[in-house]
Amino acid sequence: MTDTPPTIVFLGTHGQHNIGDELLLETFLYQLGCTPSYVVNTYDPEFTARQLEGRYRAELIDTAGDRLALLRHLWGADAVVFGGGSIVKELYASIGRNRYATLVMILAIVTFSKWVARTPIAMLNIGVGPIETRTGRLLAGLILRQADLVTVRDPGSYALCREVGLGDTVHSGTDAVFSVTPDWLLDGAATPRPAADGPLRIALNLNVDIENPDNWEYFQEHLATALAGVANGRPIELHGLPMQSKGKERDDATVLRAFAARVPGITYVEHHPVTHVDVARLIEACDLVVSERLHAIVIAAILGTPAFVLAYDVKVRELATMLGLDAASVDINTAFDAADVQRRMERLLDDPEAAGRRLHQRAQRLCERAQSDLATSRVWVLEHAA
Repeated sequence: MTDTPPTIVFLGTHGQHNIGDELLLETFLYQLGCTPSYVVNTYDPEFTARQLEGRYRAELIDTAGDRLALLRHLWGADAVVFGGGSIVKELYASIGRNRYATLVMILAIVTFSKWVARTPIAMLNIGVGPIETRTGRLLAGLILRQADLVTVRDPGSYALCREVGLGDTVHSGTDAVFSVTPDWLLDGAATPRPAADGPLRIALNLNVDIENPDNWEYFQEHLATALAGVANGRPIELHGLPMQSKGKERDDATVLRAFAARVPGITYVEHHPVTHVDVARLIEACDLVVSERLHAIVIAAILGTPAFVLAYDVKVRELATMLGLDAASVDINTAFDAADVQRRMERLLDDPEAAGRRLHQRAQRLCERAQSDLATSRVWVLEHAA
């Protein structure tokens, strides 16, 4: 017997100032607990150190600058855990990298861990896809079949896992963030809604990296038309909800600022959230969230703020279906009717409290599922890391 805590290498897309990815890190460490020692990869060690504030025994390694350190830690780890996010996927052309770059990187890590370090591997509440090519499916299968435990966050990911040959090692779940409570998201301080006689507040998020980048200009024009139509019938304010305000050239904040110029008749309020708490408090103070980003929609559902989904890829389409939001969603990669989008937003704004209650009830069901999934995963990880 030994009192030495197990060492878990926890891998994800951390330190790129994407609030959704940082929220996943916070959620998983919160759910896995303070018993283990963690090794966490990050593209910005100083940022991630400030984020974690010494609440966990965590050593940070620079994802881009110290690949050898990652190999050393994989060799000495008791378990390797990939936590959430779209881990197994082909990259969109709009990102500007090789389609298979992420798949090849993950395959190298998994193969080294499995056959050289002989370390148990868990991929928890992950997204699988998009995978459009035969080569992508081959790489995905090689990755997933080497993991000892795979939990996926949506039915589409589960179907892809079965398609590439996974058997009983894959389990269907939901996004890990559904496991947390409104109080945790808000850090114990609810934000009061604005006065009932003021303008309706719409939190808007945009993300330029969509499946069909050729449709980006068309989408923006038609979204602006829809929002202008909403504003013609009632006073509204747009509140910028960037989930990534730095870390790439065309971040959400930059895109939102440019979009605001398309609707000069609508007041635009710029915000610069840094943490998930900032995002949650802004969403709590609004009457409607209109968002591409998955975790802005998840947070809205948990808090009971109505959401209109701008489905830019498969993971967001799957989330909309899981939350019963197909009627409050539009695929922004294809042509759509701006007047129809306007009418569907207006239906949510006619009675936002009722729409928010319905969404929160659906989120509660997913919360129970996510908490059960993560409790099972926590036991598995700690047992295999012992």
